[in-house]
Amino acid sequence: MHRRQTLATTIDTQLAFSRAEYEQRLASLRRVMEEKGADILIVDEKEHLVYLTGFGPSGTMYQACIVPIAADPIMVLRRLDGPSFLESTWLDGHVMYGDSENPVDVVAATLTEHGWANSRIGFELDSNYLSVQRYQALTAALPHATTIDFSNVLREQRLLKSPQEIEYLQQAANIADEAMRQAVAAVGEGVSERAAAITASRTFLELGGDSGHVGPIASGSRTDSLHGALRDHPLAKGEILHLELCPQVRGYSARLMRPTIVGEPPAEQAETARLLIEIQDKQLAAMRPGIAAHEVDRIARSGVLSAGLRESYDNSSGYTLGFYGSPYPPRTSDFTRIFVPTAEWILEPGMIFHMYVAAKGMAFSETVLVTDDGHKRLTGIERRLFTC
Repeated sequence: MHRRQTLATTIDTQLAFSRAEYEQRLASLRRVMEEKGADILIVDEKEHLVYLTGFGPSGTMYQACIVPIAADPIMVLRRLDGPSFLESTWLDGHVMYGDSENPVDVVAATLTEHGWANSRIGFELDSNYLSVQRYQALTAALPHATTIDFSNVLREQRLLKSPQEIEYLQQAANIADEAMRQAVAAVGEGVSERAAAITASRTFLELGGDSGHVGPIASGSRTDSLHGALRDHPLAKGEILHLELCPQVRGYSARLMRPTIVGEPPAEQAETARLLIEIQDKQLAAMRPGIAAHEVDRIARSGVLSAGLRESYDNSSGYTLGFYGSPYPPRTSDFTRIFVPTAEWILEPGMIFHMYVAAKGMAFSETVLVTDDGHKRLTGIERRLFTC
């Protein structure tokens, strides 16, 4: 039988948040469980596991937290990850399994041992880690359970950031600012775009970032794609270098885009940059509690199109920022809230977004917090077209 297991070594626990904050998150989740009639919730999305437990498992094998509505949570995890769990979590209850065991069987057995196999069980049906096969295996192992869809619940709960979450994002934004300055200074005519990545990565680590993973960097003809892949391309006079830096602190990611041109910019490029900044300045000025997202989006979208900077505008003009997971999250962007023409949702204090505008190979973006009476740019570097 799978009982709670411990490790022989003593682990020094270093929580990312206070125990009180974790307890508050759990209490908020349990209120929704009560509303939906769930006795048990199985949480397996990595972002949500970190949010609730402090522990961020790898996705190599299935790992999940069993959250009862009236008992202590139990984390079911790979034994190899035991030390990482114990050094990062506030939870006591856990069950570990070996690599030769089936994790789904261990979850089902744990539920059965605690008398929860016949309960009303919530599943995160939108989880990146709950495949159709795993869901079918879990429900087959729990034939008398009633399943409840818990999609999007924790994504919504995470939208309003706590003061500590905002502080981590501010730290990440400060790193992005300095890394951008250093990356621009490291490049020039004949220098590989890779030099910008090397410099930014080093700056991330020197300033306390979680990892050296920088974000999309591309130059020349590839700047029209905001997600262009890094190459060894040597920069030529007149080319644009696109930099999007995405440092993380405790898994919380700020984001920052700036274009850099090799040499003096031609008048057309300088004017494009000026217009993009002017349009986005107007958009950011409109960000405040109570305004509908589509109204904020329209300022950037209409401004760019009416200025003739783009023929079409199919992408969003902003999206949710917060915890992504270091170094490689299951998704690179959080679209729980996005700024598009059909977005009816309302901005609230504590929300944080990556707001971006792009045209003709140039992109400007900021990490923006919605405050009680307006907005605050967490990224603070100059808003201009850089040259090298």
